[in-house]
Amino acid sequence: MEMRVRDIAIIVGLALVPLIACGPADSPPAQTEGARDTAIAESGLPGAAGVKKALAVSDSATARRAREDSIMSADDQ
Repeated sequence: MEMRVRDIAIIVGLALVPLIACGPADSPPAQTEGARDTAIAESGLPGAAGVKKALAVSDSATARRAREDSIMSADDQ
């Protein structure tokens, strides 16, 4: 009985060696949220037009905030 348990432990250990030796496959580099959204907006996926419009609105709001900030900083001088 003792011999069987030891043999099973050795077999299981040897079976796990290749799994442990092989690391995970290389994954592609992570994208930023903006890069991912742009890729979706330029694709032909359903809803891509909505993502594209949302990006345009966001860019417009960012540009407006930048203009307002520059006006405020010019007033402070």
